[in-house]
Amino acid sequence: MSTVEESQVGDPELRSLYQDIAAAELRPLWTITEQLLTPTPRPRAIPWLWRGSVLRPLAERAIRLVPVERGGERRVLSLTNPGLGGRPYAAGTLWGALQCLGPRETAPAHRHSPGAIRFVIEGEGVWTTVDGDACDMRPGDLVLTPGGAWHDHANGGDGHMFWFDGLDLPMVEALDAVFFEQHPELRQPVEGEHNRSEADFREAGGTARDTMVAGAVRGPLDAAHSPLLVYRWTDTDARLAELAASDPAPMASVEFTNPHSGASVLPTLSCGMHRLRPGGTSATTRRSGNRVYVVFRGEGHSVIEGRRFDWTAGDMFVVPSWAAERHASEGGADLFSLGDDPVLRALGIYREETLPQPQPVTDVFG
Repeated sequence: MSTVEESQVGDPELRSLYQDIAAAELRPLWTITEQLLTPTPRPRAIPWLWRGSVLRPLAERAIRLVPVERGGERRVLSLTNPGLGGRPYAAGTLWGALQCLGPRETAPAHRHSPGAIRFVIEGEGVWTTVDGDACDMRPGDLVLTPGGAWHDHANGGDGHMFWFDGLDLPMVEALDAVFFEQHPELRQPVEGEHNRSEADFREAGGTARDTMVAGAVRGPLDAAHSPLLVYRWTDTDARLAELAASDPAPMASVEFTNPHSGASVLPTLSCGMHRLRPGGTSATTRRSGNRVYVVFRGEGHSVIEGRRFDWTAGDMFVVPSWAAERHASEGGADLFSLGDDPVLRALGIYREETLPQPQPVTDVFG
């Protein structure tokens, strides 16, 4: 019972009203306004870090012990935020995970309404086939599997492969719009040569500069996904180097874009890459919406809502909505990010700000 209700408990007539309201499966707004309309976002997810030194051995054990087959569909370790009561989500709107394949394995073909991205951490010889287009995967590459697209993963090599999975599954689930369908075959047919969308893009005169924007997408909104399904690390690395050479800022950032519209790669998900200069410390910012970061190269630390998280290559961490964040690295580092801001922008509720003073460290993770 709320404070308002407790203050009226001595009034039999009012107490009867509250009992009848509850019996009718109703709630009086005047007793819960402060719970619903908060001054700032109050996400249930908390800042957290998942260490690659823990993830990787567990994934290797899973490769040895757990087969990839129909039913389970994927060998995936989902990031589970301690603030979400056991739900297998990195944040309230974002799924993040480590997926792995052993030599000569195939993850079955299926499709689902949630959209997904793959950011490759380690390994060679694997490709993701998206609606017949086999996209080769190499470390640092970004591969899209838009909602509703058939997709499977195949390892044609003799080594293990590890990549980060990012999905909008929690958002789609909240909208009661999850659909899933298995392909009639274990692997869908590959149409033509590998990397067809990439070849078509470059044959049409597309360049790496067309695939990313410095900073983050601000204006364009597009309900369609990018026709380019794979974004190469070589292009990203060159673009970040170019930005770092032209701007002395401590951190250079790019967002991958739909080259036709300039919008985010998927209507629900943004993907970015951030390069910290050696000795650099980013500004302290906060934004509405959640972000998951994957440390691709280097080591450093982030301060999230006053808590310091030391990280190194292979680690993953989450910044919940409106949590103040800053990042630093003594030797330089590259961070991949996944965000939900396209949805917030489309709804007109996105907000961000840069804080004038660095946030003090009040706690150290781990």
